[in-house]
Amino acid sequence: MKADHVDTIIAQWATQRPDLDCSPMGVIGRLGRAKQIITPKLDDVYKQNELSSIEFDILASLCRAGEPVTPTDLYQTLMLSSGAMSTRVDGLVKRGLVIRQASETDRRSCLVTLTEEGRALIDKVVEQHVENERQILAVLSEEEQTQLADLLRKWLAANE
Repeated sequence: MKADHVDTIIAQWATQRPDLDCSPMGVIGRLGRAKQIITPKLDDVYKQNELSSIEFDILASLCRAGEPVTPTDLYQTLMLSSGAMSTRVDGLVKRGLVIRQASETDRRSCLVTLTEEGRALIDKVVEQHVENERQILAVLSEEEQTQLADLLRKWLAANE
């Protein structure tokens, strides 16, 4: 198997600190490097469709919900501040991709939902996004992808 950048770092530590087991760096370092490589590739698809990653996440969350949601539900799902969510939703409203509807049960609240244009855009972009992810992972077999997903699920379930 071909060595990667993290192997170089671990080898350097082994030389400088042979008393220290740096094997955790193999996993954590590779996760960090993977994020650095993956994020720009994901952002390319968003940019091609004039979206930021957060705007994509908002539209995708609304699509997955299948019904209007409150801004509070959105910002809690996406781990944003309420102010950041409000600003992003305002921008999507101005672009005609979402609308705010007054809540029938609470005058202080509203619901956010996709417009037809927003739904058409997220349907198109999510297809491109999934294909992009498929290409990013193409070096791994389906079995390897399943194994990696299972291992990451186990780690996340214990740490989220």
